[in-house]
Order: sequence, then structure tokens, then C-alpha cells
Amino acid sequence: MALPTKGRVILETTVGEIEIELWSKETPKACRNFIALSMEGYYDGVIFHRVVPGFLVQTGDRTGTGAGGESFYGEPFEDEIHPRLRFAHRGLVGMANNGTKNSNDSQFFITLDRADELHGKHTLFGRVMGDTLYNVLKIGEMELDSEGKPVYPPKIKSVRIVDNPFPDIVPRITAEEKRAQQRAREQAQREREEEQRRKGAKKNVKLLSFGGDEEAMEEEEGTFKKKPIYRPELLDKPDKVVALPDFVSQPSSSSRPKPSTSSEAPKEAKPEKPPKKPETKTEEDITKIREKHAREQSSSEQARKAEIEKMEAEIRKLQKRGKDSDDEDAARKKPKKSYLEEELAKYAKGKGIHKKGKKRDEGDILAALNSFRGKLQSTMAVDEEPEEAAGAGSGAGAPGAQGGAGGPGGGAAEEEGLEVDNDTGFMSHLLHFTKDNTEEESKAERDYEVIDPRARGAKAREEERERKKAALKAKGGSVRDGRYRRH
Repeated sequence: MALPTKGRVILETTVGEIEIELWSKETPKACRNFIALSMEGYYDGVIFHRVVPGFLVQTGDRTGTGAGGESFYGEPFEDEIHPRLRFAHRGLVGMANNGTKNSNDSQFFITLDRADELHGKHTLFGRVMGDTLYNVLKIGEMELDSEGKPVYPPKIKSVRIVDNPFPDIVPRITAEEKRAQQRAREQAQREREEEQRRKGAKKNVKLLSFGGDEEAMEEEEGTFKKKPIYRPELLDKPDKVVALPDFVSQPSSSSRPKPSTSSEAPKEAKPEKPPKKPETKTEEDITKIREKHAREQSSSEQARKAEIEKMEAEIRKLQKRGKDSDDEDAARKKPKKSYLEEELAKYAKGKGIHKKGKKRDEGDILAALNSFRGKLQSTMAVDEEPEEAAGAGSGAGAPGAQGGAGGPGGGAAEEEGLEVDNDTGFMSHLLHFTKDNTEEESKAERDYEVIDPRARGAKAREEERERKKAALKAKGGSVRDGRYRRH
């Protein structure tokens, strides 16, 4: 007989829901502690830190080590051992302790099988209900490390109280308030980290300009040395970048005047408007490289355009050729006939009807049928005549047959080696039926015995009745109203 219970909670875990029925009448302290901690959100985020395959799974420690936990009463509470509550099957929920009596706190376990060795040592205060037990068994089959802890431990996300047997419980803090405090702590921690990150950031004066760092920038400008910038991959021979002649800042060799010993000659060779800034050799090399790259790029673009035009012309030719070939194929191609049309055409041809609706001359077929009908009628007439007339007819016909064989046609047949089928005996066969099946019925009655179980039983009862009558008559009795009586 099941115990009267009051109290039900649902653990929402990462492996599914676990519904627990509480025995609050038999174990009020343990159930009150469990309900109060659930209302305070103590079990939210707690992992299953211990799994013993085929024995139990344990949880309820916020530290996740198995050495922590606290009760709602502020101190460990005493055991509640009930004589009718035993660990007789799987799915039973009990309080965990440290191996001594009256040391219960917040940790609890769920059995995976019968566990008689726990009776009298641990408080049994509930059981898992329905199909949610399979979620507990799923936890018991997880991969474990050397210490019996799951490698990927499942977690209790929250506890939903369906039936509270203790309405007088006043929680120190509700689960919702606890979650709000946790969110506020996380937000404050993120703000502190962001503030520390901003304070600890270093300013890069080389990339950004700040008002207080102008003097430092001015001091660094005197010592700054610009690196030469060039792209050797754009040159045909990158090793000879420095040895290239200067065609930009200096005139070409053909237009340049010959050097003279006088000091006035170079002045005449100078341009009318000298450059504002003297160009260095590196800048001249970069300018030459850029000009050369621009020429190569323009030439490559022109070549690409020419290639594209050529390909487009070939594509147009191929399209035109394909269109012409498609037209020719369509002209040559004949419409396909379906299999049904072919079969109907064959059937019509066999009947003598052509596509144009003309009928074939079937006179030869009709003549062959009439001759065969005449042979059948003559054979039947011969069979009906007496044997003598049949013999005379055969004698009279023999010479004709021999003459026919010896005629010119017969000689030709013998010469050609053809066989002549003169056997017409099959035409005289007739099918006769008997008028009745008396013979078959008598044979069946003679060879087969029909047994009726009901008739056999009735016959046996009749024989038994006759035997009793005879026995009673021999002893001097009489029969009255269907009963046997003795005088």
C-alpha cells in the first residue's frame, strides 16, 4: 500500500526534468530543508558531482567537490529513519551525510538500484516519479574520471515547486532575488574589468595626436628618418633597381648638351623653372617604377580587351553554327512514335487494315477455311457410314490417290523431297460424355467411408441404452418414464 504523500518538486536539469515526490509526513525536517533551499535558489547551477554506476548519483553541493553544503537550519540536522521506508528499488531520494549520524545538510542522492546497505544510515524522504527516472539513469551512464566525477557533469538549472507541503516557510531570500543579485554582481564585475582595461591602456603617440604630447612629437621629428619605399615585384630585374638611369629629373642623352669646361654651360642646360625641392634618388626610382607599371598595366588592359573581343567573336560563331545544326537536326529528325501506336499499327496490319484505310484481299484465307470445313464435314459423313461403305470408299479412292501421287505433281514432290500430310484421322475424333454419374457414385460409396462424429456418438449412446435394457431385463427390472427401476 502506498504511503499518503504531500509535496512535489521538479528539478530542471541539463539532461531533462526529474520529478520528485516528497514524503513530508514521515520525514518533515528533511522535506522542509529541501523545500526551503529550493525556494531560495540554493540548488540553481549545482552539478551532479558524484556518480557510482549501478548504485547512486549525488548532488546538492555548491562547491562541486562533495565537501561543502549547508542546511536551511544553519547547522546539520538529525536523521529521520522510518521503519516503512527502505531503499528497496531505484529512484529513491535520500539525504547524504559525512558518515556519521545526524550530519545532514544540503546534499542528497538518488539510487540507481536496490540498496539495502543504506537502510538505517540515511534519511529517505522522496522518490522519482514516472518516466523522469530515465533521465536519472542517463546521468548514471555518463563518462567518469578517476575520482568518480562525470567528465561533463550535468547541472540543475532550477527547481520548480509544484506542491508545497509547508506554506509557513519564510525563505531568507527568494530564488528570483538571488538571480537578480547574481546579475548585478556580474554587471559590476564587467564594469570593473572595463575600467581597469581603460586605465591600463597605453597611448601610442605615433598613431594618434594628443594635445599634451605636441612637444614630444616635435622632439621626435628631428630624429625621424624616412625609409625608402619601393615595390621590387613590379620590376623585371629587382636586383638592378639602384643602377637604373634617371630619366625623370634629368634630360635624355640625345637632348642633353655635351659637358664643357666653362662654368656657363651647365647654367644654359638647366630648365627655366627649377624644381622647388630637389628629388632624391629614391623618389626618382619610385617615379620611374610607377611610370613603367602604368605602361605595363595599360598594355595588359589593351591585350586583355583584344583577347575578350576575340573570344566573343568565336562564341558568336559557335552559337550561329549550333543554331544552324539544330535547325538541320530538327528538319531531319522525325517525330517519334509511341510504343502503343506501334503495337496498334501491327494489330491493324494483321487485320488487313493499312494506314490509309484500304482493306487487303482475304479471298485466299476464306478459300482455305472453306476447304478445311469441307474436309471436316466429309470426314464426319464417312464415319457415320457402315464399315463396308467406308472400305469401298477407301478402295475407290486409292487409285486416285496413287494416280495423284504418280502424276506430274507427285513426281515433282518426290523429286523435291517434300512431305505431304495426308493424315486426316484426327478430324474424325469425337468427344462423348456419359449421361449420368451412377458408376462414379457407386465407386465412391464402395471405396470411401464417410464418418459423421455426431452419428457415431448417437449410435454409441443407442447401443449403451440397449445394453442397459438387456442387463436390467435379465435381472428382472422394468422401464418406466425413461428411467430404469428394479422391482
